[in-house]
Amino acid sequence: MRATELLMEEHRAIETMLRILEGVCQRLQAGETVDTEHLERILEFIRVFADQCHHGKEEDLLFPAMEMAGIPREGGPIGVMLMEHSQGREYVKGMGNAIARYQAGESKAAFDFIANARGYIALLRQHISKEDNILYRMADMHLTAEKQEELLEQFERVERERIGPGKHEQFHQLLEYLRKIYAEQS
Repeated sequence: MRATELLMEEHRAIETMLRILEGVCQRLQAGETVDTEHLERILEFIRVFADQCHHGKEEDLLFPAMEMAGIPREGGPIGVMLMEHSQGREYVKGMGNAIARYQAGESKAAFDFIANARGYIALLRQHISKEDNILYRMADMHLTAEKQEELLEQFERVERERIGPGKHEQFHQLLEYLRKIYAEQS
């Protein structure tokens, strides 16, 4: 397996969470109450699995390797991906603030959550498409098999150090649990 293939597998998990998040938004928009523990777990998945782990692998390992192979950061796809990671973090921050207000019973909080969540969903869907279809293909063309293998080993270290043993599997169990509640039709 190439490092880029592992990252694409992680994208499939993130896309499942995006479908769950859309289901949450639909319920909130319909005026239904959503379990705040579910909202907090969704945010934990996004912050830890999608950002610290997945984006961390890209920002700390893949992107520098691509730069070393001659793909420029500025004015190219790496720079765009980094900017979009930052935009995503702003949406996540907005969701976190809205959850705290939703828990406190503030009526407008659900709408703020929906706005930030839908912005995040739209951003991440096109972001993932660009990475899968453009950026990772560039990486595959420019990185040697040895470098891909080295990246895979470094990715395993990131998993152990940033999210801990067994946490990856717990996140996949969470996805399955929440998918049945919010995205069963998907």
